[in-house]
Amino acid sequence: MNLHLYLEIFGLILIVGALVLGLWRLFKGPTVPDRVVAADTLAIIVTAGLVWLASQLDNPIYLDIALVYGVLAFVAVVAIARAIEGSHR
Repeated sequence: MNLHLYLEIFGLILIVGALVLGLWRLFKGPTVPDRVVAADTLAIIVTAGLVWLASQLDNPIYLDIALVYGVLAFVAVVAIARAIEGSHR
């Protein structure tokens, strides 16, 4: 095994670990804003996973998918945050 393979495995373990922790916060978050932040974090982790997949498969289409997914996730989080802010008024 070479260093490149070890780094790939380590990166994949980090991404999966971050997903597990993000899902835990999403389901166990004590408040709604905690859950919104967890959802945003999960979107960032999924985007990072898509970029990692694009580099592993040497297919740039996954970069386009990651870009669109990231923009849509950002818009969704902003909409949810505005809805939460509006409900507290």
